[in-house]
Amino acid sequence: MEKAKFFQEQKIGDEEFRKLYERYYRPGLTFLVSIVKSREDAENMLQDVFMKLWLRKEKLAFDTGLQAYIFASLRNIAFDFLKKLEREEQVRKSFFEQMAEGDDVMDETMVSAVSGAVEKLTEKRRMILRLNIEEGKSYQEIAEIMRISKNTVKNQLIKAKQHLKNTLEYPLAIQ
Repeated sequence: MEKAKFFQEQKIGDEEFRKLYERYYRPGLTFLVSIVKSREDAENMLQDVFMKLWLRKEKLAFDTGLQAYIFASLRNIAFDFLKKLEREEQVRKSFFEQMAEGDDVMDETMVSAVSGAVEKLTEKRRMILRLNIEEGKSYQEIAEIMRISKNTVKNQLIKAKQHLKNTLEYPLAIQ
């Protein structure tokens, strides 16, 4: 097991870090996929953890070994990801419950404002937004349907939601 001194050395080259990444790539990926059930998300998380490890290498100290630190970091990022997905699902459900309640929560003016703001989006953003919010499709599913990358879906959805947030004066749960 590696000791903390690995990171305390003054010069850790790219080659040493690459070897470390390669050593933990498969077990880390397997671990993350078992939690988040998505290889692509797991790969992104693994890269994020190793990027943070690299950027903080001079500041890190371990009471346990490096392996325990890496897997604790992977577990934490996976759980944060799952919490975020759960919050997004709750927001989506809340939004549709509000829509179903009708006059009590959302009056015709609000519905009209939302519809108008959505119509001002580009066709691509409008479709991505509808697939995500109305149909509950994941970024990956939308990417496959529209034959674009998952990152494009994510970026377009962020821009669409930002447009709605900036356009609407009502505090909607579309964040």
